[in-house]
Amino acid sequence: MTTKPLLNAVLTLAMVLPALADEADQICAEAEESYVELFGDPSDAVLDAEVVLMYKYHFCPAQITVKPGTTVRWVNVDKRTSHSVLLKDGSQPESDRIFPEESVEMTFLEPGPQNYLCGPHWETQNMVGMVTVEP
Repeated sequence: MTTKPLLNAVLTLAMVLPALADEADQICAEAEESYVELFGDPSDAVLDAEVVLMYKYHFCPAQITVKPGTTVRWVNVDKRTSHSVLLKDGSQPESDRIFPEESVEMTFLEPGPQNYLCGPHWETQNMVGMVTVEP
């Protein structure tokens, strides 16, 4: 039986996953710092929308859960790169390019998960996210 290669793969994955989570947490902390630097207040102070930051080829947070009728605002806090938002189900057209300090909004009405991605960066950088609308 050849369980050793499988065991090695599982152990390697167990060691890598926490490091990847730590890296994403660090990137999202930097994204929040950039947001505060640009706009003066923390992103959770926004009352009229749920804010998702776009930074270093990440959505921060990558997954959110909202109530029906919630507007999600994606804000680019990168210094040099533009991004976009494209709902994977194709129910809306891809947003225009969102340049640094710009934003785009979408309102979610239908319950369930809605996968989205950054048009220019999802394949090369795995820049993907999900909005789950509560029933």
